[in-house]
Amino acid sequence: MVATPAVEVLVSSGTAHRLHEYTHDPAASYGRETAEAIGTEPDRVFKTLVTAVAGRLAVAVIPVTAELDLKAMAYALGVKKVTMAEPAAAERATGYVVGGISPLGQKRRLSTVVDESAAGWPTVFVSGGRRGLELEIAPADLVALTGASLAPVARAHTRQSRHANTRSGMG
Repeated sequence: MVATPAVEVLVSSGTAHRLHEYTHDPAASYGRETAEAIGTEPDRVFKTLVTAVAGRLAVAVIPVTAELDLKAMAYALGVKKVTMAEPAAAERATGYVVGGISPLGQKRRLSTVVDESAAGWPTVFVSGGRRGLELEIAPADLVALTGASLAPVARAHTRQSRHANTRSGMG
C-alpha cells in the first residue's frame, strides 16, 4: 500500500476509495496524462490549486480541463481578491510538492472550495500526494473530509490564459 498523508486520511476514516498509480512523465501535462493513464474522462480528474487570500492560503479543487476563476473563488470565500500562491508557500502549507498536492492530508487544514462540477460524477480523481498517484473518491466524501464548500469556481480554458494556473500553487 502507498503511504502518503492523503491515503492515510482515507484509510483512517474508513472512506471508500481506489488508488490509481501510473508512471509520471515530467514532460507531460499532469491532468491529461493522468486521465489517459487511468482511463477516464479528463473532466473527472481534478487538480488542487493553492491560492493566497488576504494573508492566508486557501485551496481550489477544479477539473484539469478548466482554469480557476479567481473572482468566483474570491466570492466563494467571501473576500474581495484571490491570487495564486507562490509554489514555496503552497509546499510549506500543504507538505506536498507542487504537481503532487492533494486536497487531503495537508499539513495545515486550509479553507477549500471544490468546483460544483464534481457533484455531477459518481467519483472523481484527485492527487494522492505525489506525482503518479491518484485517488478515486466520491465527491461528497471529498467535501466532507476537506471541510470544503461546493461552488462554481472553474471556467473553461481560454487560449490567452491557457497556462495561467500552471505557474504556481498547482498540485
